[in-house]
Amino acid sequence: MSDADLEEIKRGRLAQLQQQQQGGGTGLAASGGQDEQRKQHEAEARTSILAQILQPEAADRIGRIRLVKESRATDVENRLIMLARTGQLHAKVTEGQLKDLLGAVSENNERESTTGGRIVVSRRKGGWDDDDDLLDL
Repeated sequence: MSDADLEEIKRGRLAQLQQQQQGGGTGLAASGGQDEQRKQHEAEARTSILAQILQPEAADRIGRIRLVKESRATDVENRLIMLARTGQLHAKVTEGQLKDLLGAVSENNERESTTGGRIVVSRRKGGWDDDDDLLDL
């Protein structure tokens, strides 16, 4: 992703924010329409950024992941967009690189899920045992 593309997105977002501030007191019905318009604009910006940073095979894989688990696809997309914005992506992401990123995301999610609410069962040793009764015979 080039700097010119990022600047274009920033300018579009700035213009949208200025429009919202100018029409701020129009009422609830207008703000609902503006929210929909804002969401649609953000979705278009996401798809355009992803189209620029993903190879077609990688984009297809994210589409298949979205069919199964939308939250995981969104997490991966957010991470890819963040990498692109910080300039850490120097070429389009291949399917292999996407697999590595998916592995990292799933590992991170597993680590987060196991650290919270974890139940540990510790059994006492040397307590009452039915086998001890057999030794008395």
